[in-house]
Amino acid sequence: MAASQRRRVCWLLILLSSLACTHAFIEGLYCGTENCYDVLEVTRDSTKTEIVKAYRKLARKWHPDMHKSKEDKEAAQVMFQKIANAYEILRDEEQRADYDYMLDNPEEYYSHYYRYYRRRVAPKVDVRLVIVVTITVISIIQYLGALNNYNTALNYLCREQKYRSRALDILKNEGLLSNNKKKKRTMTKEEMKQEEEALIRKVIEEKMDIRGGYRRPKYTDVLWVQLVLLPYYTVSYIYWWLRWVWLFNILNHPYGEEEKFHRIRKFMGLSQSQWDSLEDHEKEEYLLKELWIKDKFVAWKQKIEEERKIKLAENARYKSYRRYLKKGGAGQMTFGPE
Repeated sequence: MAASQRRRVCWLLILLSSLACTHAFIEGLYCGTENCYDVLEVTRDSTKTEIVKAYRKLARKWHPDMHKSKEDKEAAQVMFQKIANAYEILRDEEQRADYDYMLDNPEEYYSHYYRYYRRRVAPKVDVRLVIVVTITVISIIQYLGALNNYNTALNYLCREQKYRSRALDILKNEGLLSNNKKKKRTMTKEEMKQEEEALIRKVIEEKMDIRGGYRRPKYTDVLWVQLVLLPYYTVSYIYWWLRWVWLFNILNHPYGEEEKFHRIRKFMGLSQSQWDSLEDHEKEEYLLKELWIKDKFVAWKQKIEEERKIKLAENARYKSYRRYLKKGGAGQMTFGPE
């Protein structure tokens, strides 16, 4: 008999422990061990309007200022915080849905923690706004970086004697420097120098062809405009590709100059900005060597590589570097100067 009683007690303890594990109220989450609906004296079927009315009624009743004694104020403060916390949870539709899910599924212990802290920690920011701000910042940085590259190239050309001389010749031919000389009586040497530098910079900016990654930035290069024009670029590329296949793969038409340059650029692995930075005489030389033909380009590239290897083999600094590598390179053991 005693053994059967012990078994009954064990089964009772197991049942109670399982009930405790599946209890819907979790300490530290939502209203803790209390029911948020009971705190506000409403039911799960109550509407948002009814919840607001219940909160206002209880808030007036339990506001600390409505009580005089210190003990009553402290008790009212605790109760007022519970009411405010329950109201914050039940007035928000998403939090209320998570809370109802916890009440209906008490066994999903860890998922309730995830749902609760996901709402509390994650900022309530529209993802679309984040994307817009990010693209805008990238576009601004992109444009300012291109503008900085352009100014760097312009400053270099203004310091280079070859370009300065060419700019001065243009100024003399246009009579701008002679006009400056007439102002010597009213301008100091420093002012004359500043004006001359400004004129040189203006001529270089207008007359010199700065290409590649250092050219003057355009608004069409920034990310925002690129995204807006993406459908147009996509349709243009599809049309260009279909035209290429039709004219040169199916009809076997001879390549024009633009198509030859395109093939050469692709064979060389250059981007459009890198290709634009090449001098015109270099491009003409590529045309004369017929590098748009695959076999001729491969032969030309092999020749260039062989010439480069010969130059490196004859270079004294490169010979020293090879001797350094033969001795062990950066991993060799040394004991100071010999």
